[in-house]
Amino acid sequence: MRRNYRGRFTEGIDTKKILYIAGTILALAVIAFVITFFVYGNTLNKTNELSKINTNSLGTITAIEETSTSYGKTVDEAKDDMENSGKIAVNTSIIEEDTKQEENTIKSETTKSNETKTETKKEEVKDPEFKMPVSGSIMKEFADNKLVYSSTLDVWATHNGIDISADKTTVVKASADGTVKSIKNDPRYGLTVIIEHTNGYKTVYSNLLSTEFVVEGEKVKQGQSIGTVGNTAAFEVSEESHLHFEILKNNEQLNPELYIK
Repeated sequence: MRRNYRGRFTEGIDTKKILYIAGTILALAVIAFVITFFVYGNTLNKTNELSKINTNSLGTITAIEETSTSYGKTVDEAKDDMENSGKIAVNTSIIEEDTKQEENTIKSETTKSNETKTETKKEEVKDPEFKMPVSGSIMKEFADNKLVYSSTLDVWATHNGIDISADKTTVVKASADGTVKSIKNDPRYGLTVIIEHTNGYKTVYSNLLSTEFVVEGEKVKQGQSIGTVGNTAAFEVSEESHLHFEILKNNEQLNPELYIK
């Protein structure tokens, strides 16, 4: 009885081992199958994607070939045209930039030309035309490089203007258009009016009796009254009444007889 029990127990153990081994092998087989299925599936997807890419590439090449054939060009020439189209676009933008630069240059040159014209117009301002400030004869002439006699001082000296004979209270008029720069009582030349004109010219009216017609800073016209003849010049007090008249340009004394018309 003991031997039979041991034999049955042993047989039971062997059967369990066999079932365990068989189960392990089956599980391994299932795992291997699953792994193989996933690997194969990924490979198949990649193959399909490559197939699509190749199909698209063939379509592009075919389109290029058809285009080149329709225009009588080779495939390489068609490719060159496609590349050159991009270059043409770039060149077009370059041309547009050059055009803008040329327009800016033209505008700049036009502006400079206008400025030059404006400057030329300013430079073309005519010199004033002077007229006698009073009616009368010249009793003492201009003498910057020679001497003339002064009866008041009893000396021979230079004379920077001309003396125009005129009765006292004779109205003195502006020799040309200008602006009254100053009205002063000069210790040598008496009551004096100075008028500024264009292009650096000035006129001086001295030995006046009055200057009631104008004020400093006033703009005057040629022939406008600016004062009256007097006898206020200390250097010429012993001489008959007259107007002492000077013309200067850039503070340089000029001979009035050469400019009066």
